[in-house]
Amino acid sequence: MIEDLITKNEGKTLEFKENTKSLTKIIQTVIAFANTAGGTIVIGVKDRKKEIVGIQDILIEEERLASAIADSIEPLITPSFQLSSWRQRDLLVIHVPYSIGPYFLKAKGREGGTFIRFGSTNRTADRATIEAITRSKQRQFYDELPCYQTSNEDLDFDLGKKLFSKISKKFTPQNARSLELLVHHQGHELPSIGGILLFGKQEKRMEIFPNAMVRCAKFQGKTKVKFIDQLDICGPLPLAVDSAFEFVKKHSMVAYEIEAVRRKEVPQYPPQVVREAIINALVHADYSVKGSTIQIAIFEDRMEITNPGALPFGLSMETALSGFSQLRNKVIGRVFQELDLIEHWGTGLGRMIEICQDQGISEPLFEEVDNYFRVTLFHGNKSPQISEKWEEALIEYLSKNDEVTAKQAQKIWDVTARTTTTRLKKMKEKRLVVEVSTGPYDSRKTFIKPRKQPRNA
Repeated sequence: MIEDLITKNEGKTLEFKENTKSLTKIIQTVIAFANTAGGTIVIGVKDRKKEIVGIQDILIEEERLASAIADSIEPLITPSFQLSSWRQRDLLVIHVPYSIGPYFLKAKGREGGTFIRFGSTNRTADRATIEAITRSKQRQFYDELPCYQTSNEDLDFDLGKKLFSKISKKFTPQNARSLELLVHHQGHELPSIGGILLFGKQEKRMEIFPNAMVRCAKFQGKTKVKFIDQLDICGPLPLAVDSAFEFVKKHSMVAYEIEAVRRKEVPQYPPQVVREAIINALVHADYSVKGSTIQIAIFEDRMEITNPGALPFGLSMETALSGFSQLRNKVIGRVFQELDLIEHWGTGLGRMIEICQDQGISEPLFEEVDNYFRVTLFHGNKSPQISEKWEEALIEYLSKNDEVTAKQAQKIWDVTARTTTTRLKKMKEKRLVVEVSTGPYDSRKTFIKPRKQPRNA
C-alpha cells in the first residue's frame, strides 16, 4: 500500500507529513478532506522528496492525534488510523471519509474555521462555500432556488416550445413546473435560477447573471498573448451548445483521407469529444461564482474548455473518471437530458477518453485548477514517453516485476554505475519510474512504475 501511495503526488485527496509537529495543519487537513472529497494523510514521509523517514512512538502519536481530532473539530469526525511499516520504519496512515458538513475548527468557529481542499492546499471556506456545503446537506441545488428578481413573464415559453418540439415533446407550464423551471416560494410562483439560465429572456437573464456566458477565443501560437478571433455567447444555455461548437469548428483545421473513390474529412478535434466537453462545462458550471465565465481557448497545439467550479463536494477526480457522476445543477442537467443533449450520467468523461484512444490521439487532460474545472484537448498522434531503447528495456522488466534496484538496472543495461544513476534520474524526471527510498543515499532504494492517475492541480 505504501508503495502505491508514494507513486502519487500530493493533491485533493492525498497529503504527506514528515512528522506530527504541525498538529494544527494536520487537523486542518482532516477538516478539508472531510468537507471536500475525503482523503488520506501519510505521516512519516517527506512530502516533496518522498523520503520515507518514519515516526517514533507511533502508538503514542496515534493516540495524541485521535484525541486532538476529537477535541478540536465539530461536528465529530471519526477517521480511521492504520499503522504501517516499511523497512522497520513506522508510518501512520489516516483515512478521512467524506461527509456532508460543514466541519470546522472549534477554536475559530464555523465562519473562520471551515476548511476545504483546493489541489494540494487547504483554504478557509468563504460564506458562499459554506452555504453550498449546507445546501448539499439539505439536498438542495443552487439552480432550483427561486430567482427572486423575476416573474413568470421572464421565461421564454416560445423558445421552450421550439426546442422541445424538435424532439417531438411538448412544453407547457405544467412541464415547466415538473422540470422545476417554475417553483413556489411563499405562496407565489417564480422562475427558478435554472429556469432563467435555460429559458430566461435575454435582458432579464443578463441583468441577473451577466457572467453566465461562454467566452470563446482563438489565440495565435501557444499562449494568450495575442488573439485572432473572439466571441461571447450570451444566449440561453441550450442554444449555447451549438454556438460554441460552431466557433470551435470555424477555428479547427480539417485533414482529408482518401477512401476508395471518396474523400473523407478528418477534423482536428473529434466532434463528439468537443461537444461532450462543451456540454459538460455548461451543465456542471458553478453559476453562483460571481465574475467568472465558461471559457473556450483554442491554441496552436491544444484547446482548453474551462468552467467555474471544481468537482462537486464528495467527488474526486478518480471517482469522476470511473463513471460516478454527481450533479451540481439538477434543473439544468435534467432539461439537457430531456432535450437529448445528455445520454447517460457519468459516462461523458470516459467516453471522451475512449474516442481519443480509438482515434490514436492524446487523451484529454482533466484538471481542477483552483476553483475551476478544465478539459484540455490535444490533436495529432499520441507521442510516446519512451524515447530510448534502454528506457524500453527497463519498462519491460518492470512489466514483469514489481520493482527494480539500481544494481539490477545496471545489469540490465550493462553500463557503469554512474551511467545507471544518470539514466534512472532521467526516467524519474520523465515520470517513467518512481523512487521509493528513505533518502537520496539509501543503498536499498528501489524503483517502480508509476500508477496511472488523473491530474489534480
